[in-house]
Amino acid sequence: METVEAAMGEEEEAKKSKMRKKGGFRTMPFIFANEVAEKLAVLGFTTNMLMYLTRQLHMPLAKAATTLTNFGGVSAMTPLIGAFLADSLVGRFWTIAAASLIYQVVRIHIHARTHAPRTPPRRAELTGAFVFAWQGMLLLTVSAAMPVFRPPPCSGAGGAGACDEAAPWQLAVLYAALLLNALGAGGYRPCVVAFGADQFDESEAAERARTWGFFNWYYFCNGASQLVAVTAVVYVQDNVGWGWGLGVPTFCMAVSVVAFVAGYPLYRRLHPSGSPFTRLAQVVVAAVRKRRVPTDADDAAALYENDDMDAPISLYGKLVHTEQLSFFDRAAIVTDGDLTTDTSNGKPSLSPIPKPWRLSTVHRVEELKSLLRMGPIWAAGILVITAYSQQHTFALQQASTMDRRLAPGLSSFQIPAGSMTVFTLLAMLTTLLAYDRVLVPLARRVTGLDRGISYLHRMGVGFAISVAATLVAGFVERHRRESAAAAGTTDAGTSPLSAYWLVPQYALHGMAEAFNSVGHLEFMYDQSPESMRSMATALFWLSISLGSYVSTMLISAVHRWSAGADGSNWLPDNINRGRLDYFYWIVALLQVLNLAYYAICARCYLFKPLQLREVDDDAKPQIELQEKASPLSH
Repeated sequence: METVEAAMGEEEEAKKSKMRKKGGFRTMPFIFANEVAEKLAVLGFTTNMLMYLTRQLHMPLAKAATTLTNFGGVSAMTPLIGAFLADSLVGRFWTIAAASLIYQVVRIHIHARTHAPRTPPRRAELTGAFVFAWQGMLLLTVSAAMPVFRPPPCSGAGGAGACDEAAPWQLAVLYAALLLNALGAGGYRPCVVAFGADQFDESEAAERARTWGFFNWYYFCNGASQLVAVTAVVYVQDNVGWGWGLGVPTFCMAVSVVAFVAGYPLYRRLHPSGSPFTRLAQVVVAAVRKRRVPTDADDAAALYENDDMDAPISLYGKLVHTEQLSFFDRAAIVTDGDLTTDTSNGKPSLSPIPKPWRLSTVHRVEELKSLLRMGPIWAAGILVITAYSQQHTFALQQASTMDRRLAPGLSSFQIPAGSMTVFTLLAMLTTLLAYDRVLVPLARRVTGLDRGISYLHRMGVGFAISVAATLVAGFVERHRRESAAAAGTTDAGTSPLSAYWLVPQYALHGMAEAFNSVGHLEFMYDQSPESMRSMATALFWLSISLGSYVSTMLISAVHRWSAGADGSNWLPDNINRGRLDYFYWIVALLQVLNLAYYAICARCYLFKPLQLREVDDDAKPQIELQEKASPLSH
C-alpha cells in the first residue's frame, strides 16, 4: 500500500515538474512571431484604408472617417466573446490556434471547391471566428482586385471631375468584409497577451518579475510589425496596386498561424475554470437576497471560505477580504439553507456544499470587487483612444494635402500619407527601449518596484503626453491652413507646407502610447482576478472600442453643430476651408478634464489584496500576504 502511495506521489511530482519546465522566455519567439505576422496582416488592411475609401470608393471624408472608427469600435468589442470562450470553455491556446488551423483547411477547400471536415462541436465557435477573419480578408482582397466591386473612375482629366460614390451593393460587400474581420479579431485579441503572460509562473518570484518585461517586449514587437505595415505594405498599395497591397497581408495571416502552432510542445496551457459571468452573477444575486442581513465589519473571519472550491480559480493565490464595497460581503454570510449535503452519488458528502446562488466565498466576492474597483481607471483610457484615432483619419487627410517629398530639392519621392504614422511607431519603439533599459533601472533604485514605476504612474504620464500631442496638432493645422491661404491653394485642397510639420504630433502620440497602452495592459492583467485575465484584456480592447465610438459621436456632433447657413462646417472634405484646429482643441480640453478625473481615481485606488502561494526549493507551499496601498503613495 505504501508503495502504491509513493508511486502516486512521484507521478504527481513528475507532473508538477513537467509543468514548471514549460513556458518561460523560450516560448516568446513563437508568440512574438505570431503577433508580428498577425499585426502585419491586420494593419496592412487598416493603415491606408481611409485613402482606399475616399479615392477608390469615392466616400466623403466624414463618412469614410466614421466608417473606419465604427469598424475599429466593433473590432474592439468582439473580443468580449472570445474572452468568454477562453476563460470559461476552451482555454486561451485553442481560442488563438485551433480554429485558425481549421480556417487554413477551409481556405484550401474553398479553392478546391470541396467540403471541409467536420469540426469538433466544442470548438465550432472558434472555427467560425477565424473563418470570419480569413473570409473577411479574402473578400476585401477580391473586392480591391476586381473593378466590378468599385465605382467607375472620376471623370475629367486626371480624375478631377465628378465622382460617383460606390453603389449600395458595393458598400455592402465592403461592410461585410470589415464585419467578418472584426468578428475574427474577437478570437485573437483578448487571448494573445494573457497567453504570453501565462508562460511565466507567478508562484515563483523571479518568474513573476519577468512578466512586466514581457509587456514591454510584446508591445515592441507589435510596434515593429506596424512599422513594416505603414511603410512597405502601404507603398505597395499606393504604387503597385490594392490587389497586391491587400494580398500580402492575407498571406501574412497564414504565416502567423504556422508560427504560433510550432511552439505547441513548449507552452504552459492553463485550463479554463468555468464562466466568470456566472460567478459574478451569483455573488450579486446572493448579496441582493441577503440585503437585509446585518453585517459585522469587525468579524471578517465569519465570512464563508472554501479553498477546495476556489482552487481552480486561484492557482497562484486567493483574494482576501477588503472593507470596500461591503454590500457584497453579504453574499459570503452563511444563513439557514445556504449549505446542503451532496447526495448525487447516493452518499452524503463529508462536508456541506454551498448553494452557489445563495452563498459565495470571500474569494468570489473579492473577484467582483476587484473588477468594480478597476472600472474608473479603465474608463479614463477611453478619451486617449479618441485623440489617438485622429491619426488614422484627419491627420492622414492633413498629410495627403501637404508636401510629402522625402528630401525637398533633392528627391521627388513622396512619402505615402498612410506611412506618416511611421513617426508614431519610431517614437513608440524608441520610448519603449529607453523605458526598459534606462528608466526602469533608475526608477527601481528609488521605488523598489520590479517594474520601476507603478503602472498607474505610467498611465498618468501617457495621459499628459497625449494632451500635449493634441494641442500641437491644433497649432500645426492652423499653420498648414494659413500656408495654403498664403500660397493661393485653398480651393485646390493642398498646402505647400512640408509634411514634416506633422512629425511632432505623431511622435508625441507614439510616446503617449508607450506609456499609456502598456501601463493599461499591465494594470488590467495584474489587477484582474487570475481566472478572468482574457476578459480583462478584452476590457482593454473595449476601451478602444468606446474611444472609437466617442470619436465618431464627437465628429458627428461637431459636423452638425458647426454647420453654417451656406453649408460650410469645421470638417468639410476640403479641410483648407474648415477649422480642424478647433476640433483638435475641443478634444484637448476633454483630455485635460479626463486627466484630472484620472488623477483623483488613481489617488483613491486600492490594489487587490492577494495571498500568494509561493513554492521554495523543497516544493513546500508558503503564504505571502500582498496588500498594496495606493500606487501614488510610492
